[in-house]
Amino acid sequence: MTATGFKALVLDEADGKVTPSIQALGDDRLPEGDVVVAVAYSTLNYKDGMIIKGQGRLVRQYPHVPGIDFSGTVIESASPRFTPGDRVILTGWRVGEIRWGGLATKARVKAEWLVKLPEGLSLKDAMAIGTAGLTAMLAIVALEQHGLTPGAEGEVLVTGAAGGVGSVATAVLAKLGHRVAASTGRADTHDYLKGLGATAIVPREELLTAPKGPLASERWAGAIDNVGGAVLSNLLTAMRYRASCASVGLAGGPQFTTTVVPFLLRGVNILGIDSNLCSLDRREAAWSRLARDLPKAKLAEMTRTVSLAEIVDLAGTILQGGVRGRIVVDVAA
Repeated sequence: MTATGFKALVLDEADGKVTPSIQALGDDRLPEGDVVVAVAYSTLNYKDGMIIKGQGRLVRQYPHVPGIDFSGTVIESASPRFTPGDRVILTGWRVGEIRWGGLATKARVKAEWLVKLPEGLSLKDAMAIGTAGLTAMLAIVALEQHGLTPGAEGEVLVTGAAGGVGSVATAVLAKLGHRVAASTGRADTHDYLKGLGATAIVPREELLTAPKGPLASERWAGAIDNVGGAVLSNLLTAMRYRASCASVGLAGGPQFTTTVVPFLLRGVNILGIDSNLCSLDRREAAWSRLARDLPKAKLAEMTRTVSLAEIVDLAGTILQGGVRGRIVVDVAA
């Protein structure tokens, strides 16, 4: 980054094909906004992979800078909420989709999209947590608001546990005193998940097998589901009485086949979690909880740091389910 310019991963589109390249841009290319941030770190999430590979029609206009979150330091501000030198985090607001995102060394955004970095977190910590970690904490808070407490009878199930949301959820739930059953389709991640605090590993194939009747034996005191599809349909049949499942992602598809029995006879709840347009007060509360409740020692275990130049190849890997934990992008590297 220079005083009057910045570096970015830029996506161009022609004849339906998306082409990424790292470019040096002038500050006149920055979009409108109240606050200019010197970006330190961003991340690579599943949605970023889709955008970089031109899948899903998530981008409305090219050229485009992807990156659905970032952390950095304010360098210009027209907002009374921020002054130069403030360390900030941005997640959501369709940044990296319909607006230019974090895979650049500068960003100009609306002040209302930013949250000040809580005490106890570094800028790199913030992106090791990122949108995925925020989503995980919103799911945990929703479960707590619906009665989940440490020591509750039964285990808390986390599906897609080796991914970003699942990794943070597993580590936080374990630190809070819950017995966490981590489900994954990758046998090579079992030791990793146990290191994050999982007390049991549930192969995904087990959750893809439907019970013989409308209900299975009660097992789950709560659940955070990152998969959807048949996994979500089947895990609901094994929820304990009045337990809740926070539904976060649909990597396994949006199809959902079940009966009313889990809801009528056991009072099961499905809680939809979307961090994209989450209100400022909920964001600030969730980030404060993450600063307090996420075991910092686990962040290094779940995080890999890469440069902008490595992003394009990794985008394909993440879409194939080959990435474990969190990918943090050092945008200046």
